[in-house]
Parts: sequence; C-alpha cells; structure tokens
Amino acid sequence: MKSLVTGATGFLGSAVMRCLLSAGHEVRVLARPDSNRKNLENFPVEITEGDLLDHKSLKHAVSSCDNLFHVAADYRLWVPNPETMYEINVNGTQALIMAAAEAGVKRIIYTSSVATLGLNQDGSPANEETPSSFTAITGCYKRSKYQAEQVVKKLTDDHHLPLTIVNPSTPIGPGDVRPTPTGRIVIDTLRGRMPAYVNTGLNIAHVDDIAHGHLLAYQHGKPGERYILGGDNMMLLQILQAIDEINETQTNRIKMPINLMFPMAWCMEKIASFTDIEPRATLDSIRMAKKLMFFSSAKASRELGYQYRPAIEALKDAVKWFKENGYHR
Repeated sequence: MKSLVTGATGFLGSAVMRCLLSAGHEVRVLARPDSNRKNLENFPVEITEGDLLDHKSLKHAVSSCDNLFHVAADYRLWVPNPETMYEINVNGTQALIMAAAEAGVKRIIYTSSVATLGLNQDGSPANEETPSSFTAITGCYKRSKYQAEQVVKKLTDDHHLPLTIVNPSTPIGPGDVRPTPTGRIVIDTLRGRMPAYVNTGLNIAHVDDIAHGHLLAYQHGKPGERYILGGDNMMLLQILQAIDEINETQTNRIKMPINLMFPMAWCMEKIASFTDIEPRATLDSIRMAKKLMFFSSAKASRELGYQYRPAIEALKDAVKWFKENGYHR
C-alpha cells in the first residue's frame, strides 16, 4: 500500500506522513528541490522531487501509488504576487488530481480548509453546509482554496473520482518549521510581542488529531463528501492567556478595537512590499478578525469516528517544540 503525500516537508503534511507510516503505509513524498527537509529526517520515506508548478513532475510522483494525500498549499496571508498562489493552489491541484486519476490511484484525500466555508453571523459554529461564496471570502489564500475546492468537486463529479475532501481548521503542535501564521502567534506570545489583542476567535486543533482525521477520511470517508477536522473554539485572548500559563508568564494586554488595526496593517504591508518579508499583520487578517471563525466537527465525529484532544494540549506541544528548536529567542 503506497501513498503519495504532498506537503510533507511542511507542518500538516509531515503530521499526515507520520500518521500514515504508523498505520503501515509505504509513503512517498513530493518535495521541491530547495525545500527544508527537517520534517522528513529519520523517517523511512521515498522522496521524489517535484513541484506543483511543474506538472510533468506530478505524473512521475503519482506513478505506482495506490493513494494520494494532497496536503500541500501555499499558505500565507500576504504574498507579493497573488498569481503564484493561485497557480499553486488551484492549477497545481487540478494538474495533480488529473495525474492521479490517469494513473489509476484508488483513493484520493484532498486537504482543503475551513477557509472555504461560510461563517455564521451570530458566532455559532459553522458546518459543512454553511453557505459561502467567492465574493464573501477575504484574502488571496482563502479565495485560492475556495477556487481549488470548486475545481476538485467538479473533477470528482465529472470523472467519478474516489476523492474525499477534508477541511482542517487551525492546526497547532510540533513540526511547524516555517512557521505558519498561527505558529507565529505562539512565537510572538512567547517572545512577549503580543501586548494587545482583538476580539476574535479561532478553532484550535492538535495537528496530529487533524492528521489522524485524514487517515479516517481515507478509511471511512465517502467520495464527494467533505469533513471539517477541527477542535475547540477559543477566543484569541483565551489562546494568548493559555500560552502565558504554559510559559509561566503573565501579560496584561490591551483590547484593541479592530478598526484601529487597519492603519498599522497598511503600514506593515507597505514595508513588506519593499522587503519581501511577510508582515506580522495584514489588511486581510484584520478583516478576517471581524468574525468569529468557529466551526463544528460533528459530521466527522459522527461519520468518521474523528476525535480531538483539548486545545490546551495542542498549545503545550507547540510551545514545547518551538522552545526546543529555538524559535522563542
């Protein structure tokens, strides 16, 4: 049983890789020639070099594989050139899925995101049926993932593919080498760089629980269906206070009106346009923060047997890993 995993050099993809190895899968990973391979070290995986922008490499990657776990994506809240993000997340995904279909891959798990789902105005947890639209979604990343999911759904329907979609929420835990935007929140809190907060909320889940959800979707998921893989809904202040408690520190934070953050984010983006360094806050991230990004994993729990540990455990593991790897300095 050979499974191809894309994105295995990254955060969630490496957790999926570890989960599949533990379940007895033979694993091949797709890695860019210049990628950071720290998350692959000491794991018995076959590495094939390629890129979602290099469609020819994708055909070689899926050859002789029984399954495909497509986890890779360009996940950034700010990019100097949005077209590249769309090329990777939308066109690259389409090329990979078609290559897998032509190669006769028996099972495909596509990692989408809760970013493609709608949100409830009253802040109650959204689910797989909460309506959404391209125009209602904020930011290049979320829009690219929305478009990619629409492409995947059409390919699945048109070609009767054995494909199941999973929609992870916000993963937290070990192995966030980049780190992700959420990982940076943890690091900034450890460094004492989060003196203020806005009144927003996230759904926090341990990265290993989300990875196990991918395995459950492979085992029990229905083709054409999608499943939210999430955890606990938490306000941002709760998250920051939990990290303080884990770190045995205490910070008195100021609640910032969201509208006051826009000028700061605008300035950060202008600086980033010259430095090419992703800003700590973006206009899109502030727009997103106006809503509570709460979700329910009830469908995955009911149909897949998905379970998740308390968010505090995910935060503890993240803090431990970041400290052990020197990110907190």
